[in-house]
Amino acid sequence: MPKPRRARRALTAGALLIALLASPAFAQDDAPISDPLPDPTPSRHGLVLTEFATLPKSESVPPPTDSRLKRWARINHLGEVPDRSRRLYVPDLNGKLHLLDRTGASHEYLDTAAAVGPDFWSHQGLGSGLGSVAFHPAFARNGTFYTVHTEGRDALTAKTPDLPAPANGRLHSVITEWVADDPSADSFSGTRRDVLRLGFQNVYHNIQEIAFNPNARPWSRDYGLLYVAVGDGAAGAGGTVPQDLTVPQGKILRIDPSGTNSASGRYGVPRTNPFAGQEGVLGEIYAYGLRNPHRISWDTGGRHRMFAGNIGEHRVDSVYEVRAGDNFGWSNREGPFAYRKASNPTCGVFPLPEDDALNGYTYPVAAINHKPSAERPCADSGTALIGGFVHRGRQIPELYGKYVYAEGVSGRLLYSDARDMRRGEPLATAYQLQLFDAATGAAVTMRELAGHNRVDLRFGTDRRGALYVLSKANGKVWKVTDAITSR
Repeated sequence: MPKPRRARRALTAGALLIALLASPAFAQDDAPISDPLPDPTPSRHGLVLTEFATLPKSESVPPPTDSRLKRWARINHLGEVPDRSRRLYVPDLNGKLHLLDRTGASHEYLDTAAAVGPDFWSHQGLGSGLGSVAFHPAFARNGTFYTVHTEGRDALTAKTPDLPAPANGRLHSVITEWVADDPSADSFSGTRRDVLRLGFQNVYHNIQEIAFNPNARPWSRDYGLLYVAVGDGAAGAGGTVPQDLTVPQGKILRIDPSGTNSASGRYGVPRTNPFAGQEGVLGEIYAYGLRNPHRISWDTGGRHRMFAGNIGEHRVDSVYEVRAGDNFGWSNREGPFAYRKASNPTCGVFPLPEDDALNGYTYPVAAINHKPSAERPCADSGTALIGGFVHRGRQIPELYGKYVYAEGVSGRLLYSDARDMRRGEPLATAYQLQLFDAATGAAVTMRELAGHNRVDLRFGTDRRGALYVLSKANGKVWKVTDAITSR
């Protein structure tokens, strides 16, 4: 395979390396680091959450055996339909896409599980099922939107992935285009076609999210191009898949769903992609070196930067600023630290080598710790960073210009100041937000609001920038309606 163009790197790893080396964790030059990052700093700001909606109860078919999938409703994110109707949409991983009106009343818009049939897969894998929805920015005129779902069973032998996939894979992720006969209708009627099918070696870390750049205008090169956040299929921890530019796993892809110049002819490969036209390299790749890019978003203010929230392996979850051609280092790096695939019984991370700048890796702009138990240092910590949004709504000035994210299992809401999230600089401070229940005025935790220790928190936003918080535990949606600042 020819050597690809060198990815655009961060300004320098020097400033970050100096800051890290000053930490007490680096007392021994090459010792594993079990606790690499400080805990989030308590914020003076608290958010007032007002209950907005409750989605219908749903179940996987067949019933899951994994208790983490036994939720009231596996609601995965929230957005606004781009047609000025102010309707909100919420996909449930178990298969149904719901619309919410201004009052929070919900109704079913589309049942993707029923449309796909027996191959629809949602009972194994935390991200399996109807994972994400992206409405075309011209939906009001063309009625077009896209979904990504997972398939198993007969699909694994009867259907072929469009891009290189592992032999004997366990799951397919499928991007589907839907065209509504009437874009203003409250239930879907129209046509559909498969756009892109990818195969994965495991039921984890498949396609996590699809999205259009909300800042792109009809005259811009990015308009109508679909970004696809693709996990490594759990193949990265012991292999090289995320660094391999001949496969799509562990990457962010960018495709033109209305184009035809791909190998399958069902979508286009934008000529402006960083590897487009290079022999032996997938032109669909926009950025690479990721384990589980769970969420992607764009700042609608400032410099309109793109961010990705990535769930790490053992110790670090990260937020990256994403630019074309970036290599985020997995599985040679976990966040801003070295990762070792073998001879690491503590499952810690390691200091960066002195010559690290030669690698051209792009490091996070914010990050938080994983903290497994001391007795089982290689066990799943049970925590996961859920990427969010830079808040640009005017109703909550305390949040303005803050990137709001979360530790999704416990439901801790966090933020970092977008001004401090700079490539090549020390990590931005993570602040933990206080929460208050609008109904009672009392301080509260998401675990209390969700009625369960496993919150499974997700985010959403509307076109005015309002922030919404979702919980799979009880299927509820809250709107952030105010903020309280303590002295």
